[in-house]
Amino acid sequence: MSSPAEKGFLETEVGVVAGVERERTGAQEVTVRVEEGEERAVNYTQLLGRVETGERVLLNTTAVRAGLGTGGYHFVMERAEGDGARPEQTGRTVKLRYTPLQFRCRSVEEEGSATREAVASCEGLDGMPVIAAGLHSQIAAAAAAVKGMVPEARVAYVMTDTAALPLAFSRLVGELKEAGLIDATVTVGQAFGGDHEAVNVFSGLLAARAVVGAEVAIVGQGPGNVGTATEWGFGAIAQGSDVNAVGVLGGMPIAVPRISFADQRPRHAGVSRQFLVALGRVALVEAVVSVPLMGARKLGIVRRQLDDAGITARHEVLVARGEVGAETLAERGVAVKTMGRTLEEDPEFFLAAGAAGAVAAERLRWSKNSESD
Repeated sequence: MSSPAEKGFLETEVGVVAGVERERTGAQEVTVRVEEGEERAVNYTQLLGRVETGERVLLNTTAVRAGLGTGGYHFVMERAEGDGARPEQTGRTVKLRYTPLQFRCRSVEEEGSATREAVASCEGLDGMPVIAAGLHSQIAAAAAAVKGMVPEARVAYVMTDTAALPLAFSRLVGELKEAGLIDATVTVGQAFGGDHEAVNVFSGLLAARAVVGAEVAIVGQGPGNVGTATEWGFGAIAQGSDVNAVGVLGGMPIAVPRISFADQRPRHAGVSRQFLVALGRVALVEAVVSVPLMGARKLGIVRRQLDDAGITARHEVLVARGEVGAETLAERGVAVKTMGRTLEEDPEFFLAAGAAGAVAAERLRWSKNSESD
């Protein structure tokens, strides 16, 4: 007989809000009292409005009870008494479609949107550099490198829907916006909560250019990459599809390789197998692959892995300095981690993202100089 988890049952509990620990745009992190004691939960204010201390709430406890990687948070599904102010729903685009949490929002493309004409008339990206990230933790060093080299550059983050769907779940994005490293966000597909909503990654990229006015975009999933230790079963495989979208729209795709010499798992040693599949087998258009300058031994390992996967033959592999990303993050007071490891513990991971940002910044500088000639 199948277990409840195998059948896919929801696990829910009623709790009482014991306190609001932290708030950011779109989300509250709260402490809730449940039968097991006091635990943590996230409430998405875009869906339910703000909850208050003492309020009874219905919680989705599925991931925590299964020991999955949600950061140890339950999620508020409903305010049990049904009282309190609720956000007004506008627009005709439905996200979280055909689930009990589906809600309406106004997408950049739909009729009645103030941005519809700008998106509809935008014919492409016209060579705009777009950094395609595999993991959410790569976006910080990439954005910081761009801003460190071209401070006036306008940078947009386009968040896809292969991991966390609410942008508000990401503390990192809020910190990057507060630090002036990301100027605007676009959430695409079933992802939601950005400054702008879009139906898919193509229109999301066009919105970054035509609505946000971005000069550089970063596209990639939110927190919570899914991995199964199989060749095709991982969320970051969408990095290859994102590269294709950028190429189709006439942008310059710059792919961040997932590089680590601290990860003890063989499939992620040096260049992650996930990246080798995404860029070696999924990406169908040529991209720039940014490799950070590092010691000869490590650089040799990375080059061999890229060669063996056919990436060197299909894409342009550029070695660039990635330190500017780390330096700018330190200057702005933004601390970063990946899989619990800090920049100091896993430097090549973040240097690779910084190298992508450096390549994008150089491309932007070249474009600006060409226009002024």
